[in-house]
Amino acid sequence: MTLQARHDIGSSLTVLDGETPLLRYVYRPDTPQLESPKPYLSPLHARSGRQVSLFRPWDHVWHKGIAWSLPVVEDENFWGGPTYVHGKHYVQLDNNGTQLHQGIAELEADGDRVAFAHDLEWITQGGERWFTERRAIGASLISPEAWALTFDTAMTNVSGHDIAIGSPTTRGRENAGYGGLFWRGPRSFTDGTLVTADGSGPGSEMRGQHHEWMAFAGRFDEDDANALVLMVDHHENPQHPPQWFARSEEFAALNPAPFFSEEVTVPAGATVRFRYGVGVADADAGAAPDLAKAVRGALNA
Repeated sequence: MTLQARHDIGSSLTVLDGETPLLRYVYRPDTPQLESPKPYLSPLHARSGRQVSLFRPWDHVWHKGIAWSLPVVEDENFWGGPTYVHGKHYVQLDNNGTQLHQGIAELEADGDRVAFAHDLEWITQGGERWFTERRAIGASLISPEAWALTFDTAMTNVSGHDIAIGSPTTRGRENAGYGGLFWRGPRSFTDGTLVTADGSGPGSEMRGQHHEWMAFAGRFDEDDANALVLMVDHHENPQHPPQWFARSEEFAALNPAPFFSEEVTVPAGATVRFRYGVGVADADAGAAPDLAKAVRGALNA
């Protein structure tokens, strides 16, 4: 099979493995302000065609497959929904910002890889322009059972003041350090297994640990098939290796969280860069180390 790209101009890009859609990247979404409008990757499929993502679940409607989502950017929310306020829990504020598509910088498909890059602006709900961003995503096949997604973002602070990026944990909520590249899995993956180079377990045990990579092993309803979704943190990312926000209880989620327990401050005029690799495989937990190696190779190619 070879990879192909289908571009719905002004809206989204779909990457296909033959006739099987692997991903859809919606770069200009039609999203309510309350959900902090932002590009997202959904749906995501394994090479078998089985879907490995969940879009806009009723419990957290701002979860959208995989998205670059930041809940604490100073006092602004680029995640969606309410904001954690210490002593008050979650409060809905008028602070749901937008990641706004500006233009396409690259779109290439050569059969082996699809590459897409675009420019964005981060606008607060109050209308202030805080970041410009160049974002690049890539897709490639890495085995008969697996494919890799790469995600690269460079954000430049154009606000005129320093900006601290954090999480609910940096604002006082224990063990809730989510923020960054966040994946929400299918309902059937609930109570699945988190896998690292050091062992495996449920999200309640793995959350907050430091690892270069982490995988989620889940199973599908109806045919009982296995799937593996894995994320790798680039060694040059701030706070590498990151703490991980991961869940298997209640719902399936995976997030290398560079702002989990410590803020990252971006000085005025400075640029901060983050790179990640994501692997999707029709495989069980035992395939995680080999998948991590292959995804790392794709990320560093």
